[in-house]
Amino acid sequence: METKIAEIDKNFALEKIINKDGMRFYNAAKPPFKIFGVIMDTGDFCRMPKSIAKSVNSNIEALNFHTAGGRVKFKTNSQKISIIANMSHVGKMPHFAFSGSIGFDLYVNNRYNGSFIPNIGISDKLESTVCIENKGISEVTVNFPLYSGVKELLVGIEENAIISEADEYRIEDPIVFYGSSITQGGCASRPGNSYQAIISREFDCDYINLGFSGSAKAENEIIDYIKNLKMSVFVFDYDHNSPNTEHLAATHEKAFIEIRKQNPDLPIIIMSRPKYYLTKEEKARLNIIKTTYTNALEKGDKNVYFLDGKALMKTARDNGTVDNCHPNDLGFYSIAQALTTVFKKIYSGKKI
Repeated sequence: METKIAEIDKNFALEKIINKDGMRFYNAAKPPFKIFGVIMDTGDFCRMPKSIAKSVNSNIEALNFHTAGGRVKFKTNSQKISIIANMSHVGKMPHFAFSGSIGFDLYVNNRYNGSFIPNIGISDKLESTVCIENKGISEVTVNFPLYSGVKELLVGIEENAIISEADEYRIEDPIVFYGSSITQGGCASRPGNSYQAIISREFDCDYINLGFSGSAKAENEIIDYIKNLKMSVFVFDYDHNSPNTEHLAATHEKAFIEIRKQNPDLPIIIMSRPKYYLTKEEKARLNIIKTTYTNALEKGDKNVYFLDGKALMKTARDNGTVDNCHPNDLGFYSIAQALTTVFKKIYSGKKI
């Protein structure tokens, strides 16, 4: 006999169609909403201009539409928040919760309040509602999916509720993260559990996620794009995507030098793959990455920092992944903890 868990436990039940009675819906790409981490380029949310992504490689061109790091912020006193998301594609993988790869989640005054979770059969539309205990005007942040594409997002609030612009981030120049599927957010159970989102909440800072699953190889085109971005910190991690040690050795320090030349005072954090126990090849990769760091120090660089995989996974150890590669929520929390220590050094005493 088939067991329907949603009938046994109501906490697993999902509404297929939301109740729109008494709700007003707004296009999240227009004021008073503020969009961060993604841009609207000819009808799609994406992480960089389409022309730039296309110039790097076909994989980056496709992954550019994955909305990792996208957020919409606003203020309201509504007791309910609904969304209708029209999706260009949805990321369904056996080891990745749909709530992270396809779903949105919601924070009220920087505190997690609920998730907009897709149904198993989702193909192109997500409709969901989260109820909040809102006793006044609160700031709401809705995080976009990590591994799916969003063409349009409508946000619904109660008809009689107030809606207004959210405050800017305390640190407005974004942190830019470049790297692999781990950087993109695989396999966090929801978008707000990616390590970038955790850091953003901790320091009240904007960020841009340039993690490209299986496709971050430090090509000249992507490095040229990154080096010209306005940013407060750059976090550099593509170890997993470099096909071999020879490629890593040929590209890693070269890319660092290019970004440093354009940004002489920019704090740069260099990371190796987040893994506690390393194979022989992984240790060789670590040495290549660390050499970039030590060479920078020897040249007098005062704004470079280094975190190896063991430090990144200190809290999680070997409990921090779903497949010995992609972090689970504990793994992402462990990475965020290690980075928090460095960001405190970077931002300490600085007027941001």
